[in-house]
Amino acid sequence: MMIPAGAPVAVVGGGYMGGGIAQTFAAHGFPTVVADASPKRTAELVAALHADADRYVAEGLFPAGADEAVRANLRAATSLADAVAGAAYVAEAVPERIAVKDGVLRQICEHAPAEALIGTNTSAIPIAKLAASVTGVERFLGVHWMNPAPFVPCVELIATQGTAPDTVAAAEDLMRRLDKVPTVVADSPGFVANRLQYALLREAIRVLEEGVAGASEIDEVVRNSFGFRLPFFGPFAIADIAGLDVYRDSFATMERAYGERIGTPDLLDKMVAEGHYGLKSRQGFFRFDEEQADRVASFRDTAYARLSRLREEIGPLTLAEAEGEA
Repeated sequence: MMIPAGAPVAVVGGGYMGGGIAQTFAAHGFPTVVADASPKRTAELVAALHADADRYVAEGLFPAGADEAVRANLRAATSLADAVAGAAYVAEAVPERIAVKDGVLRQICEHAPAEALIGTNTSAIPIAKLAASVTGVERFLGVHWMNPAPFVPCVELIATQGTAPDTVAAAEDLMRRLDKVPTVVADSPGFVANRLQYALLREAIRVLEEGVAGASEIDEVVRNSFGFRLPFFGPFAIADIAGLDVYRDSFATMERAYGERIGTPDLLDKMVAEGHYGLKSRQGFFRFDEEQADRVASFRDTAYARLSRLREEIGPLTLAEAEGEA
């Protein structure tokens, strides 16, 4: 069931997300057809994607030759049926509304080959809800790209109970050939990425509403503190490096102030009670031997120093000042 190099791909929905997905496939040598609301709209979107690829290569954001690949491989369809008729893989990327996606998925199943893999790009809708609209559910899964699609590595892959294991394997292989980092996660509203980032935004809005800091100050703190670490370490590794006992004590302080809103997780309490403090005890969410501990410390210092130099090279992006804040 693996999708061979150069197999035809269809992207249904050519907006910012779908357009970026189509551009990525085309840049990697896959003949890619886009369908949007009307032939005129689709042609305009594809022309814009061609122009963007030219600009990305000129600015060094795409490798040399990617602009030519996009122009050669990316075309506009005259209809959804035209787009998916010969596709080996169909990416559905229409707006984040169940009724809209249901209707489009039914049309895809009507016109696409019976063996075509179908991936729905959704930020939060459970894939099982959408699977009811799909004929041949074994070939269907969630393929959640991150915005902007050409540049962000992560793609969440979400199977339903009916998804065939071969379908997941084929989707993993396909995403890797696009230089993405596919991660298989369970079918849960918001999956992993958006459950975490929406939880952060919710608390950031509360901090703003309480007058603790303005939007600019909150963003500045985030990008210069734990946000600075996130390109290299996830939350579990960060906690292990800092010390789970330190985290537990800080949770206790905030729990006294905010209650269960920021309550101490039971698992964290249990781990600390068992003497699992993270890197310093060689056991936390991850297990470390002496050599690994040294490598983590060395990698951390090197990564942070180089990121600091990169930020200096690129320079800051200044957004609206206080008058633009809520």
